[in-house]
Amino acid sequence: MSDAPHIPVLIDEVLDALAIAPGEIHVDGTFGAGGYSSAMARAGAQVFAFDRDPDAIREGQAVADAHGITLIAGEFSRMAELLAERGIDKVSGITLDIGVSSMQLDRAERGFSFQSDGPLSMTMSQDGMSAADFLNSASEEDIANVIYRYGDEPRSRRVAHAIVDARPLERTGQLAAVVRRALGHKPHDKKDPATRTFQAIRIHVNRELEELELALDAAEELLEEGGRLAIVTFHSLEDRIVKQFLRKRSGGEGAGSRHLPERAAGPQPTFAKPAKAVRPGDAELVRNPRARSATLRAAVRTSAPVSSSPRSARS
Repeated sequence: MSDAPHIPVLIDEVLDALAIAPGEIHVDGTFGAGGYSSAMARAGAQVFAFDRDPDAIREGQAVADAHGITLIAGEFSRMAELLAERGIDKVSGITLDIGVSSMQLDRAERGFSFQSDGPLSMTMSQDGMSAADFLNSASEEDIANVIYRYGDEPRSRRVAHAIVDARPLERTGQLAAVVRRALGHKPHDKKDPATRTFQAIRIHVNRELEELELALDAAEELLEEGGRLAIVTFHSLEDRIVKQFLRKRSGGEGAGSRHLPERAAGPQPTFAKPAKAVRPGDAELVRNPRARSATLRAAVRTSAPVSSSPRSARS
């Protein structure tokens, strides 16, 4: 594994948002191939990086060692807990690059992509329920709900019915073929109809949205006053969660109507009003087509204490 073999999305914009000062402690919650972590370390940060994928931990150790990065195996939702074990309770910056990594997509044996045939796995941590486990045991209704909710697939019931009829499914090629037959697929179609179904199943199997919500709570707890949060998302479900979190935590939910009783004052904002969302420019899209759906949102932590959150109690 070479030093950051993939192209980190919006890397210059992320570094601008982080405004790293030498010696600061920064967290990369999604190490992947080490692109963000390496850039942060070169800017002078002491970097603690997380990844739940054993391949990323094993193959990334050389990159981490070369840059003085502390690489930690575990979900980014547990960053506060795992850093506390190392005596760290506050950091100056946190970066999250949400979603599936290039490493995972490009390896057929991981089962994330329908571009080449592989086992129907999709598990980032390489344990727990696989995509095949879910599709071969869940009810047709549950499968349809997942595909609709996480894939925004309007014909989710048709897809779910076809999946149940074709069980058992064990390979990505099998699943892709089932979805294409159910929805109709012409070779010249701009987008493969299996895309939404694969996305939905991956998100469900890895609990990606729940992990993101918990990670946002952890970041709010960990960031010191003036600490910077930078999050890159790749589809609307993730971006909506980040956008709503920052709006709520920055006091931007809007005032009550003048026709209704005045609302009681809520907690002090824990983040300053976030900067405008940033998306890749034309030059980056030419260099890195996978950046086409990326959105960066960044915000700065205030001195306000963290209010109790119902999500903090989730397992």
